[in-house]
Amino acid sequence: MSDTPRTSRRDRTHWLYLAVIAAVGAGILVGWLAPGVGVSLAPLGTMFVDLIKMMIAPVIFCTIVLGIGSVRAAATVGKVGGLALGYFLVMSTIALGIGLLVGNLLEPGSGMNIAKTAGAGAKYADQAHSAGGTWDFINGIIPTTLVSSLTEGSVLQALFVALLVGFAVQAMGSTGEPILRAVTLAQKLVFRVLSMILWLAPIGAFGAIANVVGKTGLDAVVQLATLMIAFYLTCLVFVFGVLGVLVRVVSGVSILKLVRYLAREYLLIVGTSSSESALPRLIAKMEHLGVERTTVGVVVPTGYSFNLDGTAIYLTMASIFIADAMGKPLSLPEQLGLLLFMIVASKGAAGVTGAGLATLAGGLQSHRPELLDGVGLIVGIDRFMSEARALTNFSGNAVATVLIGTWTKTIDVDQVRLVLDRKLPFDERTMVDEHAAPEAVEPAEKSLVSA
Repeated sequence: MSDTPRTSRRDRTHWLYLAVIAAVGAGILVGWLAPGVGVSLAPLGTMFVDLIKMMIAPVIFCTIVLGIGSVRAAATVGKVGGLALGYFLVMSTIALGIGLLVGNLLEPGSGMNIAKTAGAGAKYADQAHSAGGTWDFINGIIPTTLVSSLTEGSVLQALFVALLVGFAVQAMGSTGEPILRAVTLAQKLVFRVLSMILWLAPIGAFGAIANVVGKTGLDAVVQLATLMIAFYLTCLVFVFGVLGVLVRVVSGVSILKLVRYLAREYLLIVGTSSSESALPRLIAKMEHLGVERTTVGVVVPTGYSFNLDGTAIYLTMASIFIADAMGKPLSLPEQLGLLLFMIVASKGAAGVTGAGLATLAGGLQSHRPELLDGVGLIVGIDRFMSEARALTNFSGNAVATVLIGTWTKTIDVDQVRLVLDRKLPFDERTMVDEHAAPEAVEPAEKSLVSA
Protein backbone atom coordinates (compact mmCIF):
# COMPACT_ATOMS: atom_id res chain seq x y z
CA MET A 1 0.00 0.00 0.00
CA SER A 2 2.70 2.47 1.05
CA ASP A 3 4.71 1.88 -2.12
CA THR A 4 1.92 2.96 -4.44
CA PRO A 5 1.92 6.69 -3.73
CA ARG A 6 5.71 6.80 -3.71
CA THR A 7 5.85 5.18 -7.17
CA SER A 8 3.20 7.46 -8.63
CA ARG A 9 5.00 10.47 -7.20
CA ARG A 10 8.20 9.45 -8.98
CA ASP A 11 6.27 8.96 -12.23
CA ARG A 12 4.84 12.47 -12.01
CA THR A 13 8.35 13.80 -11.40
CA HIS A 14 9.47 12.13 -14.59
CA TRP A 15 6.73 13.92 -16.50
CA LEU A 16 7.97 17.21 -15.07
CA TYR A 17 11.52 16.31 -16.08
CA LEU A 18 10.40 15.62 -19.66
CA ALA A 19 8.37 18.83 -19.72
CA VAL A 20 11.41 20.88 -18.68
CA ILE A 21 13.52 19.25 -21.40
CA ALA A 22 10.85 20.01 -24.01
CA ALA A 23 10.49 23.59 -22.72
CA VAL A 24 14.25 24.21 -22.92
CA GLY A 25 14.31 22.89 -26.49
CA ALA A 26 11.34 25.03 -27.47
CA GLY A 27 12.87 28.09 -25.79
CA ILE A 28 16.12 27.64 -27.73
CA LEU A 29 14.22 27.38 -31.03
CA VAL A 30 12.05 30.43 -30.33
CA GLY A 31 15.01 32.54 -29.21
CA TRP A 32 17.04 31.47 -32.25
CA LEU A 33 14.37 31.70 -34.96
CA ALA A 34 12.38 34.65 -33.55
CA PRO A 35 14.68 36.69 -31.29
CA GLY A 36 12.11 39.45 -30.77
CA VAL A 37 9.50 36.98 -29.55
CA GLY A 38 12.06 35.31 -27.31
CA VAL A 39 13.01 38.59 -25.65
CA SER A 40 9.34 39.41 -25.07
CA LEU A 41 8.94 36.16 -23.10
CA ALA A 42 11.33 37.35 -20.37
CA PRO A 43 8.49 37.99 -17.86
CA LEU A 44 7.72 34.25 -17.76
CA GLY A 45 11.15 33.53 -16.31
CA THR A 46 10.97 36.54 -14.00
CA MET A 47 7.59 35.52 -12.55
CA PHE A 48 8.84 32.01 -11.85
CA VAL A 49 11.86 33.44 -10.04
CA ASP A 50 9.51 35.63 -7.99
CA LEU A 51 7.56 32.51 -6.97
CA ILE A 52 10.78 30.81 -5.89
CA LYS A 53 11.86 33.96 -4.03
CA MET A 54 8.54 33.89 -2.18
CA MET A 55 9.52 30.54 -0.65
CA ILE A 56 13.08 31.42 0.42
CA ALA A 57 12.41 32.58 3.99
CA PRO A 58 9.95 29.77 4.93
CA VAL A 59 12.23 27.06 3.49
CA ILE A 60 15.32 28.32 5.33
CA PHE A 61 13.48 28.95 8.60
CA CYS A 62 11.83 25.52 8.82
CA THR A 63 14.84 23.49 7.74
CA ILE A 64 17.33 25.31 9.98
CA VAL A 65 15.09 25.01 13.06
CA LEU A 66 14.50 21.31 12.43
CA GLY A 67 18.15 20.80 11.48
CA ILE A 68 19.34 22.11 14.83
CA GLY A 69 16.81 19.82 16.50
CA SER A 70 18.25 16.82 14.68
CA VAL A 71 21.76 17.90 15.73
CA ARG A 72 20.59 17.64 19.31
CA ALA A 73 19.19 14.18 18.65
CA ALA A 74 22.36 13.03 16.92
CA ALA A 75 24.62 14.49 19.59
CA THR A 76 22.93 12.41 22.29
CA VAL A 77 24.35 9.32 20.62
CA GLY A 78 27.79 10.48 21.68
CA LYS A 79 31.02 10.04 19.82
CA VAL A 80 29.47 8.82 16.58
CA GLY A 81 27.08 11.78 16.36
CA GLY A 82 29.77 14.33 17.20
CA LEU A 83 32.22 12.93 14.67
CA ALA A 84 29.52 12.74 12.01
CA LEU A 85 28.46 16.36 12.44
CA GLY A 86 32.05 17.61 12.50
CA TYR A 87 32.89 15.62 9.37
CA PHE A 88 29.78 16.85 7.56
CA LEU A 89 30.66 20.47 8.31
CA VAL A 90 34.24 20.05 7.05
CA MET A 91 33.24 18.21 3.87
CA SER A 92 30.47 20.70 3.07
CA THR A 93 33.01 23.51 3.36
CA ILE A 94 35.48 21.66 1.11
CA ALA A 95 32.75 20.98 -1.47
CA LEU A 96 31.68 24.63 -1.46
CA GLY A 97 35.31 25.68 -1.84
CA ILE A 98 35.82 23.32 -4.79
CA GLY A 99 32.72 24.78 -6.44
CA LEU A 100 34.14 28.29 -6.03
CA LEU A 101 37.55 27.23 -7.35
CA VAL A 102 36.18 25.55 -10.48
CA GLY A 103 33.75 28.39 -11.12
CA ASN A 104 36.56 30.95 -10.95
CA LEU A 105 38.87 28.91 -13.18
CA LEU A 106 36.32 28.22 -15.92
CA GLU A 107 34.13 31.34 -15.71
CA PRO A 108 31.47 29.60 -17.86
CA GLY A 109 29.05 32.54 -17.75
CA SER A 110 31.48 35.28 -18.80
CA GLY A 111 30.53 37.20 -21.90
CA MET A 112 26.81 36.44 -21.81
CA ASN A 113 25.81 39.90 -20.51
CA ILE A 114 22.21 39.08 -19.61
CA ALA A 115 21.94 41.81 -16.99
CA LYS A 116 19.37 43.71 -19.07
CA THR A 117 16.93 40.82 -19.30
CA ALA A 118 14.70 41.89 -16.42
CA GLY A 119 13.80 45.21 -14.88
CA ALA A 120 13.45 43.92 -11.34
CA GLY A 121 17.23 43.76 -11.00
CA ALA A 122 17.50 47.54 -11.02
CA LYS A 123 15.34 47.74 -7.92
CA TYR A 124 17.57 45.25 -6.12
CA ALA A 125 20.68 47.09 -7.28
CA ASP A 126 19.40 50.37 -5.81
CA GLN A 127 18.56 48.52 -2.62
CA ALA A 128 22.07 47.05 -2.48
CA HIS A 129 23.85 50.37 -3.11
CA SER A 130 21.82 52.10 -0.39
CA ALA A 131 22.54 49.38 2.17
CA GLY A 132 25.28 51.40 3.88
CA GLY A 133 28.50 50.22 5.51
CA THR A 134 29.46 47.30 7.72
CA TRP A 135 27.57 48.42 10.79
CA ASP A 136 24.46 49.10 8.75
CA PHE A 137 24.79 45.64 7.26
CA ILE A 138 25.08 44.00 10.71
CA ASN A 139 22.23 46.09 12.07
CA GLY A 140 20.10 45.04 9.11
CA ILE A 141 20.36 41.40 10.18
CA ILE A 142 18.27 42.15 13.28
CA PRO A 143 14.56 42.16 12.33
CA THR A 144 11.89 44.43 13.78
CA THR A 145 9.99 41.40 15.09
CA LEU A 146 10.36 37.64 14.91
CA VAL A 147 7.54 37.43 12.39
CA SER A 148 8.76 40.30 10.22
CA SER A 149 11.89 38.30 9.44
CA LEU A 150 9.66 35.93 7.45
CA THR A 151 7.52 38.57 5.76
CA GLU A 152 9.92 41.34 4.74
CA GLY A 153 11.99 39.19 2.40
CA SER A 154 15.33 39.52 4.20
CA VAL A 155 17.12 36.18 3.98
CA LEU A 156 19.76 36.99 6.60
CA GLN A 157 17.03 38.04 9.05
CA ALA A 158 15.19 34.77 8.45
CA LEU A 159 18.42 32.83 8.95
CA PHE A 160 19.24 34.77 12.14
CA VAL A 161 15.80 34.17 13.65
CA ALA A 162 15.87 30.50 12.61
CA LEU A 163 19.17 30.01 14.45
CA LEU A 164 17.80 31.75 17.56
CA VAL A 165 14.60 29.69 17.55
CA GLY A 166 16.46 26.46 16.82
CA PHE A 167 18.91 26.86 19.69
CA ALA A 168 16.12 28.01 22.01
CA VAL A 169 14.06 24.90 21.24
CA GLN A 170 17.19 22.81 21.65
CA ALA A 171 17.77 24.27 25.12
CA MET A 172 14.17 23.47 26.10
CA GLY A 173 14.84 19.75 25.77
CA SER A 174 11.77 17.53 25.76
CA THR A 175 9.57 20.55 26.46
CA GLY A 176 10.38 21.84 22.99
CA GLU A 177 9.23 18.68 21.20
CA PRO A 178 5.71 20.04 20.48
CA ILE A 179 7.30 23.09 18.85
CA LEU A 180 9.47 20.88 16.65
CA ARG A 181 6.39 18.87 15.65
CA ALA A 182 4.60 22.10 14.74
CA VAL A 183 7.56 23.28 12.65
CA THR A 184 7.65 19.85 11.00
CA LEU A 185 4.03 20.28 9.91
CA ALA A 186 4.78 23.81 8.72
CA GLN A 187 7.73 22.48 6.75
CA LYS A 188 5.55 19.88 5.03
CA LEU A 189 3.12 22.63 4.06
CA VAL A 190 5.93 24.84 2.74
CA PHE A 191 7.42 21.99 0.73
CA ARG A 192 4.02 21.05 -0.68
CA VAL A 193 3.57 24.63 -1.89
CA LEU A 194 7.10 24.57 -3.33
CA SER A 195 6.32 21.31 -5.13
CA MET A 196 3.24 22.93 -6.67
CA ILE A 197 5.30 25.90 -7.84
CA LEU A 198 7.85 23.58 -9.45
CA TRP A 199 5.21 22.34 -11.87
CA LEU A 200 5.50 25.79 -13.44
CA ALA A 201 9.24 25.21 -14.03
CA PRO A 202 8.74 24.35 -17.74
CA ILE A 203 7.05 27.73 -18.30
CA GLY A 204 9.78 29.59 -16.40
CA ALA A 205 12.53 27.68 -18.21
CA PHE A 206 10.91 28.34 -21.60
CA GLY A 207 10.71 32.08 -20.99
CA ALA A 208 14.20 32.40 -19.52
CA ILE A 209 15.96 30.35 -22.23
CA ALA A 210 14.03 31.99 -25.08
CA ASN A 211 14.90 35.42 -23.71
CA VAL A 212 18.60 34.68 -23.29
CA VAL A 213 19.00 32.98 -26.67
CA GLY A 214 17.06 35.83 -28.28
CA LYS A 215 19.51 38.35 -26.83
CA THR A 216 22.82 36.48 -27.11
CA GLY A 217 22.23 33.84 -29.78
CA LEU A 218 23.25 30.20 -29.54
CA ASP A 219 26.38 31.16 -27.59
CA ALA A 220 24.17 31.05 -24.48
CA VAL A 221 23.36 27.40 -25.14
CA VAL A 222 27.06 26.59 -25.42
CA GLN A 223 27.83 28.31 -22.14
CA LEU A 224 24.95 26.60 -20.33
CA ALA A 225 26.22 23.27 -21.64
CA THR A 226 29.71 24.22 -20.46
CA LEU A 227 28.36 24.80 -16.95
CA MET A 228 26.60 21.42 -16.93
CA ILE A 229 29.65 19.53 -18.18
CA ALA A 230 31.91 21.36 -15.73
CA PHE A 231 29.53 20.50 -12.89
CA TYR A 232 29.43 16.81 -13.80
CA LEU A 233 33.22 16.65 -14.10
CA THR A 234 33.65 18.48 -10.78
CA CYS A 235 31.35 15.97 -9.06
CA LEU A 236 33.35 13.08 -10.55
CA VAL A 237 36.62 14.62 -9.36
CA PHE A 238 35.16 15.16 -5.90
CA VAL A 239 33.86 11.59 -5.56
CA PHE A 240 36.81 9.72 -7.06
CA GLY A 241 39.48 12.24 -6.08
CA VAL A 242 38.68 13.82 -2.73
CA LEU A 243 36.38 11.16 -1.27
CA GLY A 244 38.28 8.32 -2.96
CA VAL A 245 41.65 9.36 -1.56
CA LEU A 246 40.17 9.99 1.88
CA VAL A 247 38.47 6.61 2.19
CA ARG A 248 41.59 4.84 0.85
CA VAL A 249 43.96 6.56 3.28
CA VAL A 250 41.70 6.30 6.36
CA SER A 251 39.92 2.99 5.81
CA GLY A 252 41.95 1.24 3.12
CA VAL A 253 38.81 0.93 0.98
CA SER A 254 38.80 1.31 -2.81
CA ILE A 255 36.24 3.89 -3.97
CA LEU A 256 35.85 1.94 -7.23
CA LYS A 257 34.89 -1.23 -5.35
CA LEU A 258 32.53 0.72 -3.11
CA VAL A 259 30.83 2.29 -6.13
CA ARG A 260 30.54 -1.14 -7.78
CA TYR A 261 28.98 -2.52 -4.59
CA LEU A 262 26.37 0.26 -4.67
CA ALA A 263 25.71 0.03 -8.42
CA ARG A 264 22.02 -0.86 -8.07
CA GLU A 265 21.45 2.10 -5.78
CA TYR A 266 23.06 4.45 -8.29
CA LEU A 267 20.72 3.16 -11.00
CA LEU A 268 17.76 3.66 -8.67
CA ILE A 269 18.82 7.28 -8.00
CA VAL A 270 19.20 8.01 -11.72
CA GLY A 271 15.75 6.56 -12.35
CA THR A 272 14.07 8.63 -9.62
CA SER A 273 16.25 11.80 -9.64
CA SER A 274 16.40 11.49 -5.86
CA SER A 275 18.86 9.91 -3.42
CA GLU A 276 16.00 9.52 -0.92
CA SER A 277 14.76 6.50 -2.87
CA ALA A 278 17.98 4.62 -2.02
CA LEU A 279 18.06 5.49 1.70
CA PRO A 280 16.70 2.16 3.06
CA ARG A 281 18.98 0.19 0.73
CA LEU A 282 22.04 2.23 1.78
CA ILE A 283 21.30 1.46 5.43
CA ALA A 284 20.97 -2.26 4.69
CA LYS A 285 24.07 -2.38 2.52
CA MET A 286 26.25 -0.47 4.98
CA GLU A 287 25.26 -2.92 7.69
CA HIS A 288 26.05 -5.81 5.35
CA LEU A 289 29.39 -4.17 4.55
CA GLY A 290 30.36 -4.56 8.21
CA VAL A 291 29.49 -1.23 9.84
CA GLU A 292 27.66 -1.60 13.16
CA ARG A 293 23.95 -0.84 13.08
CA THR A 294 24.19 1.93 15.70
CA THR A 295 26.75 3.80 13.59
CA VAL A 296 24.78 3.36 10.38
CA GLY A 297 21.59 4.45 12.14
CA VAL A 298 23.16 7.76 13.13
CA VAL A 299 25.39 8.60 10.17
CA VAL A 300 23.13 7.81 7.20
CA PRO A 301 19.91 9.60 8.24
CA THR A 302 21.80 12.60 9.61
CA GLY A 303 23.94 12.74 6.47
CA TYR A 304 20.85 12.89 4.30
CA SER A 305 20.08 16.27 5.85
CA PHE A 306 23.58 17.61 6.57
CA ASN A 307 26.04 15.97 4.17
CA LEU A 308 25.03 17.39 0.79
CA ASP A 309 28.32 17.61 -1.08
CA GLY A 310 26.80 17.67 -4.57
CA THR A 311 24.35 20.38 -3.60
CA ALA A 312 27.19 22.44 -2.09
CA ILE A 313 29.21 22.28 -5.32
CA TYR A 314 26.12 23.23 -7.32
CA LEU A 315 25.30 26.26 -5.16
CA THR A 316 28.69 27.92 -5.50
CA MET A 317 29.24 27.10 -9.18
CA ALA A 318 25.74 28.34 -10.07
CA SER A 319 26.28 31.56 -8.10
CA ILE A 320 29.51 32.36 -9.94
CA PHE A 321 27.92 31.44 -13.28
CA ILE A 322 24.98 33.81 -12.73
CA ALA A 323 27.25 36.66 -11.61
CA ASP A 324 29.52 36.24 -14.65
CA ALA A 325 26.58 35.84 -17.04
CA MET A 326 25.10 39.11 -15.83
CA GLY A 327 28.42 40.90 -16.24
CA LYS A 328 28.71 41.53 -12.50
CA PRO A 329 31.27 39.03 -11.18
CA LEU A 330 31.58 38.41 -7.48
CA SER A 331 34.64 39.84 -5.74
CA LEU A 332 36.73 37.55 -3.52
CA PRO A 333 35.28 38.97 -0.25
CA GLU A 334 31.76 38.50 -1.67
CA GLN A 335 32.59 34.92 -2.63
CA LEU A 336 33.89 34.18 0.87
CA GLY A 337 30.81 35.76 2.42
CA LEU A 338 28.61 33.72 0.12
CA LEU A 339 30.54 30.57 1.09
CA LEU A 340 29.90 31.23 4.79
CA PHE A 341 26.21 31.79 4.09
CA MET A 342 25.96 28.59 2.04
CA ILE A 343 27.67 26.51 4.76
CA VAL A 344 24.65 27.20 6.96
CA ALA A 345 21.90 27.66 4.40
CA SER A 346 22.83 24.60 2.31
CA LYS A 347 21.45 22.51 5.17
CA GLY A 348 18.12 23.96 4.09
CA ALA A 349 18.62 22.52 0.61
CA ALA A 350 17.68 19.09 1.91
CA GLY A 351 13.99 19.82 1.60
CA VAL A 352 12.51 18.81 -1.71
CA THR A 353 13.39 19.16 -5.34
CA GLY A 354 13.65 22.90 -5.80
CA ALA A 355 14.79 23.78 -2.30
CA GLY A 356 18.28 24.09 -3.79
CA LEU A 357 16.95 26.79 -6.10
CA ALA A 358 15.45 28.59 -3.12
CA THR A 359 18.75 28.41 -1.25
CA LEU A 360 20.65 29.64 -4.32
CA ALA A 361 18.25 32.57 -4.65
CA GLY A 362 18.57 33.26 -0.93
CA GLY A 363 22.36 33.45 -1.11
CA LEU A 364 22.27 35.84 -4.05
CA GLN A 365 19.58 37.98 -2.48
CA SER A 366 21.53 38.33 0.75
CA HIS A 367 24.83 39.28 -0.92
CA ARG A 368 24.07 40.66 -4.39
CA PRO A 369 20.31 41.17 -4.79
CA GLU A 370 20.73 42.61 -8.28
CA LEU A 371 21.80 39.11 -9.44
CA LEU A 372 18.58 37.44 -8.32
CA ASP A 373 16.97 37.67 -11.77
CA GLY A 374 19.71 35.43 -13.16
CA VAL A 375 18.28 32.45 -11.26
CA GLY A 376 15.77 32.13 -14.11
CA LEU A 377 18.61 31.07 -16.38
CA ILE A 378 19.56 28.20 -14.05
CA VAL A 379 15.96 26.91 -13.97
CA GLY A 380 16.33 25.63 -17.52
CA ILE A 381 19.27 23.36 -16.70
CA ASP A 382 18.60 22.65 -13.02
CA ARG A 383 16.82 19.38 -13.76
CA PHE A 384 19.71 18.20 -15.90
CA MET A 385 22.06 18.69 -12.96
CA SER A 386 19.81 17.01 -10.40
CA GLU A 387 21.10 13.47 -10.95
CA ALA A 388 24.72 14.54 -10.49
CA ARG A 389 23.80 16.28 -7.22
CA ALA A 390 21.87 13.26 -5.96
CA LEU A 391 24.60 10.77 -6.92
CA THR A 392 27.30 12.91 -5.29
CA ASN A 393 25.25 13.36 -2.11
CA PHE A 394 24.65 9.60 -1.96
CA SER A 395 28.33 8.79 -2.51
CA GLY A 396 29.31 11.26 0.21
CA ASN A 397 27.04 9.57 2.73
CA ALA A 398 28.29 6.08 1.85
CA VAL A 399 31.91 7.19 2.28
CA ALA A 400 31.06 9.03 5.51
CA THR A 401 29.60 5.85 6.98
CA VAL A 402 32.78 3.89 6.24
CA LEU A 403 35.05 6.65 7.55
CA ILE A 404 33.18 7.21 10.80
CA GLY A 405 32.93 3.47 11.30
CA THR A 406 36.72 3.35 11.00
CA TRP A 407 37.32 6.26 13.39
CA THR A 408 34.96 4.83 16.02
CA LYS A 409 36.18 1.24 15.49
CA THR A 410 32.64 0.10 14.71
CA ILE A 411 33.46 -1.55 11.39
CA ASP A 412 34.48 -5.14 10.64
CA VAL A 413 37.51 -4.76 8.36
CA ASP A 414 37.54 -8.44 7.34
CA GLN A 415 33.89 -8.33 6.34
CA VAL A 416 34.49 -5.16 4.31
CA ARG A 417 37.18 -6.95 2.37
CA LEU A 418 34.98 -10.00 1.74
CA VAL A 419 31.99 -7.93 0.64
CA LEU A 420 33.89 -5.61 -1.70
CA ASP A 421 35.74 -8.58 -3.24
CA ARG A 422 32.33 -10.15 -3.98
CA LYS A 423 33.00 -13.12 -1.74
CA LEU A 424 30.08 -12.24 0.52
CA PRO A 425 27.31 -10.96 -1.79
CA PHE A 426 24.41 -8.89 -0.54
CA ASP A 427 21.21 -10.90 -0.13
CA GLU A 428 18.24 -8.93 -1.45
CA ARG A 429 15.97 -10.90 0.90
CA THR A 430 17.49 -9.00 3.82
CA MET A 431 15.72 -5.86 2.61
CA VAL A 432 12.96 -5.99 5.22
CA ASP A 433 10.87 -3.29 6.89
CA GLU A 434 13.38 -2.79 9.69
CA HIS A 435 15.60 -0.90 7.27
CA ALA A 436 12.85 1.62 6.64
CA ALA A 437 12.18 2.33 10.28
CA PRO A 438 10.77 5.76 11.17
CA GLU A 439 14.01 7.01 12.63
CA ALA A 440 15.74 6.30 9.31
CA VAL A 441 13.04 7.50 6.96
CA GLU A 442 11.94 10.67 8.74
CA PRO A 443 15.09 12.70 7.97
CA ALA A 444 14.86 11.49 4.39
CA GLU A 445 11.47 13.11 4.01
CA LYS A 446 13.44 16.33 4.27
CA SER A 447 15.84 15.27 1.56
CA LEU A 448 14.42 14.53 -1.85
CA VAL A 449 17.85 15.78 -2.79
CA SER A 450 18.15 16.33 -6.40
CA ALA A 451 18.92 19.13 -4.79
